[in-house]
Amino acid sequence: MKYVIDKNQRPAYLQIYKQIKEDIVKGIFPYNSKLPSKRLLANELEVSTVTVEHAYALLSDEGYTEPRERSGYFVIFRPSDGFAVSAAASTRVHAHQPLSDYPDFSVAILSKTIRKVLTDYHDVILDKSPNAGCDELREAIRAYLARNRGIHVSTAQIIIGSGAEYLYGLIVSLLGRDKVYAIETPSYEKIERIYHAAHVTCELLPFSSDGIDSLALRQSHADVLHTTPYRSYPSGITASASKRHEYIRWSSAGVRFIIESDYGSEFSVSSQPMEPLFVLADHDNVIYLNTFSRTISPSMRVGYMVLPQKLVQPFEEKLGFYSCTVPTFEQYVLTELINSGDFERHINRVRRSIRKEMNK
Repeated sequence: MKYVIDKNQRPAYLQIYKQIKEDIVKGIFPYNSKLPSKRLLANELEVSTVTVEHAYALLSDEGYTEPRERSGYFVIFRPSDGFAVSAAASTRVHAHQPLSDYPDFSVAILSKTIRKVLTDYHDVILDKSPNAGCDELREAIRAYLARNRGIHVSTAQIIIGSGAEYLYGLIVSLLGRDKVYAIETPSYEKIERIYHAAHVTCELLPFSSDGIDSLALRQSHADVLHTTPYRSYPSGITASASKRHEYIRWSSAGVRFIIESDYGSEFSVSSQPMEPLFVLADHDNVIYLNTFSRTISPSMRVGYMVLPQKLVQPFEEKLGFYSCTVPTFEQYVLTELINSGDFERHINRVRRSIRKEMNK
């Protein structure tokens, strides 16, 4: 086998995962083929079988493979279509999930951070924020996304706003009201209401068990697809790996865009959250959105979007005059939470708690 482990780079299991995943997507490991045994791969790479097990488990969490009792791991990803429905995909359905069912951020840590910001930034917290958001917060988010989501962008691509609902409105103004917008059904009811309030044509695309129904997507006249690949609310459906690649293929035909809401993905029980569509896209046409309302508190009305590079200049020309809707003080609090590591430690604590509950 051609796999190579660089001991100076990221953890070995992530290197194995990435290389095998690329071979699955390329068809080197076709649908229903068996991956090499954990022991064989471990011996060849001179790593432990536990390391290989972690890589294989992540591939299963992502929907590329599934374990079969006493037989090993088999590929369930089909690059050519979105109709593959496996046992792994069906387990992603969680009927009517609550919108926010995870613990709030520690009030003690938040209070400590607020006091630190008042002390350290007292001379700037009352200043008007730059229109796209404070550079410090945008840089903190940029570094966080690179570490945790594999999204490598410039700070110029990151726009801060008072929650996802506000940012959706900006996106409509950016892409145009003449476009047809497709959304999942069922979905968070405010999404449809926002598009209707913006007076745009909106198509409702039904779900199958592993994401948006393939036939409905192919027959859609949409120019823009709004999707929540991880645990769409209220259905709880997470798009499989095959489905996520299907979305990317759809967006590659003509001038199309995807709006990706990554809400809640931080609390995936997987050792690494699934790859965002933003990373999978090869046409620079995915707008990535997330907020802090679930990871910190519903009262924290702060969201951000990551624009494709080709939309940075059009955004600046058309909408750059809009003032940032998030107070400077709140932006510095979030900056301190991210840079201190408290934000990620909270996420890791919640994920450990979820795993314990699942294993009871």
